[in-house]
Amino acid sequence: MPATQALRPRPAHVALAAGFAVAGCLAGAFYHPAPWRPFDLWAHLLTLLIALSLALRENRPFAVLVVTAAGFAGYLLLGYQPSLNFWVPAVAFVSVAARAARARIVCGAALLTAVIALSGVCGRLPWPVVAVQALIVPAVAFAVGLTQRRLAARNAELRRLTALLDRQQRQEARRAVLDERFRIARELHDTISQHMTIVTLQTGVAEYLFHADPPAARTALGTAAAAGRESLDELRRLLVILRTHDLGGTPGAEDPADALPDDLLADIGRIPALAERLEAAGLHVGIRFTGERRPLHPGLELCAYRVVQEALTNVVKHSGATTADVEVRYLDDELRVTVLDRGGPPPATTGGGSGHGLIGMRERAKMWHGSLTTGAHPGGGYQVQLRLPLGQDRDGG
Repeated sequence: MPATQALRPRPAHVALAAGFAVAGCLAGAFYHPAPWRPFDLWAHLLTLLIALSLALRENRPFAVLVVTAAGFAGYLLLGYQPSLNFWVPAVAFVSVAARAARARIVCGAALLTAVIALSGVCGRLPWPVVAVQALIVPAVAFAVGLTQRRLAARNAELRRLTALLDRQQRQEARRAVLDERFRIARELHDTISQHMTIVTLQTGVAEYLFHADPPAARTALGTAAAAGRESLDELRRLLVILRTHDLGGTPGAEDPADALPDDLLADIGRIPALAERLEAAGLHVGIRFTGERRPLHPGLELCAYRVVQEALTNVVKHSGATTADVEVRYLDDELRVTVLDRGGPPPATTGGGSGHGLIGMRERAKMWHGSLTTGAHPGGGYQVQLRLPLGQDRDGG
């Protein structure tokens, strides 16, 4: 803060100082009993000096106390009667008690006590009154200043907490936006990737066989067209969900996913239809369900379906395998989904965990307190295994 702004007094402090100055001058001018010295020009100047110093008490509290105490002491020693100037050093000490360090508070209290005692002596008061007055006035001023100090500390803490809360709210809002972007990206990737893989493969086959085997080329184009229509249907479902529901909300009695129509969320029961579509891409998928099949939370079923979908898509895109096995095992407290292919190892970007598909699968598993493990199978091939605990809700993360 510039020095000029630091020394600029508040209007309220200026008004208080002007009020003391005017009141002190008027009291001295209209009331000057014997044997006190007449209230002359020097008395007016001292009164103005003592009172107007209060305008700077917020920025220079101890200096203002010294000036007011010294001015009032000189005023008394010159023989002028005690007047409203009596209260000015006490008001200055309030600011010292509210803002200054402990050592200056002690020195200020001693200074105020001395000048109040001097006022009593010059006023020819009985010594018990002088003593009580010299103790009571600094004590009351200190109590008022201490109250102001505590109030200022509370206000500062409130401002700090308000700023912290505001910063946290901005961070939470930014995190919510990022989380929503990640969820949308994950859903788009999981929904479109498989169908576009089939479309790309089949159109490539049709281009290759266009002249050599027209019937096979037409079949490939029909398969690509069907995959394209499936992709549009999946995209429609996703858009409905994004417009009307929270994909990442905490499941429970009021979970929006519970109220979704059956055709909007993919579930484990659609895995056989997924396998049929992949037959057109040259991948034969064997499916096995073990354990007691039972309905699960829609979001959890969607998680299992998307992991199977992405794992099989990776087989088509990267593995080169012609067969894959999917096992869905219902245990008492866990759902275990395993996808195994007998092809070669996937590229390093996929196996290493930096591919978008694998990242999305792990995010889905984490969302439901589950785990995803990937790697080479001891018997050959590559395995993706999803494990989801049952009977508990998410944190909302």
